[in-house]
Formats: sequence, C-alpha cells, structure tokens
Amino acid sequence: MSSSFIIVVLLFIFSSAKGESLVIGSPQIIRAAPHDDVILPCHLDPPFNVEGLTVEWSKPDLKPDPSDRLSRVEYVHLYRDRREVTDMKLPSYVSRTSLFTDDLKHGNISLKISNVTLADTGRYRCFIPKLQSRVKESVVQLVVDLDFAKTSSPETPLHPGHNETGDPKDSTDDTADFTPGARSSLTILIPVMFSVILLTSVIGGLGGYFYKQQHEEQKQNLKLEGDLLDQQESGLLSGASCQDKDVSLM
Repeated sequence: MSSSFIIVVLLFIFSSAKGESLVIGSPQIIRAAPHDDVILPCHLDPPFNVEGLTVEWSKPDLKPDPSDRLSRVEYVHLYRDRREVTDMKLPSYVSRTSLFTDDLKHGNISLKISNVTLADTGRYRCFIPKLQSRVKESVVQLVVDLDFAKTSSPETPLHPGHNETGDPKDSTDDTADFTPGARSSLTILIPVMFSVILLTSVIGGLGGYFYKQQHEEQKQNLKLEGDLLDQQESGLLSGASCQDKDVSLM
C-alpha cells in the first residue's frame, strides 16, 4: 500500500469528521482508442453542490507558452459563473469538452472529451480553487492507444456500473452514485455473502446428518448390549433353577 494512498485515506477520514468534501479523481488509468468519446471521472466526496464555484480542468504537465509574458494558464475546460469560459481554453479542445452540468449539484465534476486523439494522452487535473477543503484537486490519467480494443460501450463510463453515453448537458439523473466502484463492490460482495451462507448451510446440514447417524448407531449399540445382558441374565437364572431342581431330587 503506497504512502500517498494512506495519506488520502487519512485526509478523507479527518475531512469527513470536519464536514469537508474532498475532490477525488479516478485512481485507474482511463484508456481509449482514437476517435472515442471518454469521461475522466472526478467527484466530491461527500457530495457537495459546486454549481456556484469555479471548476478547472487543465493539463499539469503542459508548460505555459514562453511567448506569453503573463504565463497564463490555458485550460482544457473552465467552468466559471455557472457557464463555460472559452477564451482561456486550449484550441485543440474547443467544442470537444463538456461537464455534466445537471450533476454539479451532486458534486460530479467529471469531464467528457469527444473524439480523442493521440495528442490527448496525458495527465488531467480537476481543481476547485475556492472549495473549503484540504483536498481541492485530483489528477486523472488518460492514455489514447491505437491498439486499444474497443469495448461495447462507445465511451469510458463515469464509474463502474454506470454508463453515461448521452450529452452531459442533458443529464437529469438526480440519483446517480458518483462513488467510484460502489456498485461493482456490491456486485462482488452479494454473491460472496450468498456463497458463504449457502456453504454454511450445507456444512451445518451435513454435520447434523452425521451427528444423527452417529446418535442412532450409539442407540442401537446400547440396545444390543442391553439385549445381550438380558440374555445372559436369563441364562444364569435358568441354570440356577436347574441346579435347585437337581438338589431337591437328591
């Protein structure tokens, strides 16, 4: 277990106790083939409404343009004042990125990138600068590979068990669960629990059956021993009676 993972867990426990929400991105590498539509998962846990906050998606490994004296940051996607800001956006991402705006109230700040290219490979940072939390950002890694085998889904799901294939702006699912792996954990846990219960029942039934068989054998053995003792006692009594008769005849 890495030290960074332990630190994140400790921060999550402490922040939860303080009522803070953490920005959490996907710990897994997001893989796609060229021209796929992908979703870079990122959310707040516990869920927190960020509709009125600024949400920044950038590429932290991308250096500012040296010709720009202000060293301004260009964004993959910038959400501010309840709308997308395009004048500070990287040209290669224009008209290709969007947020699930209807789900911002649930703390979902995942980014959809359409028609990805090899140049889109890299690390992406989701950041909420004015969030009152010790963890305001997270990094998600995307790999676009020519040899990537496409799955049945046309784009990377928001999280396991929840395929989001429509336009993020049309999203109206107010009950979506944005905890990564939550449903997949349940789908694994339920069969395991059922198997354990079934195995316990079978073992218990077999144990009861063998115990009953052993008990019946013990009863039969005791009965046989009792019959033998009765027969021996009857034989002894018969022998004694014959001896008494012989003595009387004498």
